[in-house]
Amino acid sequence: MLGLKLATDPRWVNIVESNIEEILTDHAWCEQKAASNAIYIIVNNSEKEELVTEMTRIALEEMEHFQMVHNIIKEKGLVLGRERKDNYVNDLVKFAKKDGSRNDALVERLLFAAMIEARSCERFKVLSENIQDPELAQFYRDLMISEAGHYTTFLNFAKQYQENINVDTRWKEWIAYESSIITKYGKQETVHG
Repeated sequence: MLGLKLATDPRWVNIVESNIEEILTDHAWCEQKAASNAIYIIVNNSEKEELVTEMTRIALEEMEHFQMVHNIIKEKGLVLGRERKDNYVNDLVKFAKKDGSRNDALVERLLFAAMIEARSCERFKVLSENIQDPELAQFYRDLMISEAGHYTTFLNFAKQYQENINVDTRWKEWIAYESSIITKYGKQETVHG
């Protein structure tokens, strides 16, 4: 369904389990950034009623996920670490087209968001199937379903608003680019790292 070319090696979960505090901290900040991205889309496209309504729902849901991760951190007696940069996302930003119309920028932003959601969904699936902690396994299974919904929402809006961009063609380019960079990742106890 996600169309990703390279799957995450399940052994990545062994790295994750070596530092649960780090993966949970990174995950919490990923959720906050996802909420911020939805808000960014709202701010820059306020005239698009359907988009604003859906991005508002996503922003609230992402902050709810942040709260859920933070609650798990507290329950485990861990500490939410400081926000950190996400090299994977920064690599994706480099691929995003910076030229074109305001509408083209929206479509590109939606594809960028869909790409992140697709990989996050895939990583959560790997976690849900391989992590030893049953509570975390169920938590990541539930989030995987949510992330899949966000992925399709972003992709569907990109198709809805396409004008000068063929979304199907551009999405294939995003998938190909992502497969060229993902080999650098999966070696750290972070969602994308």
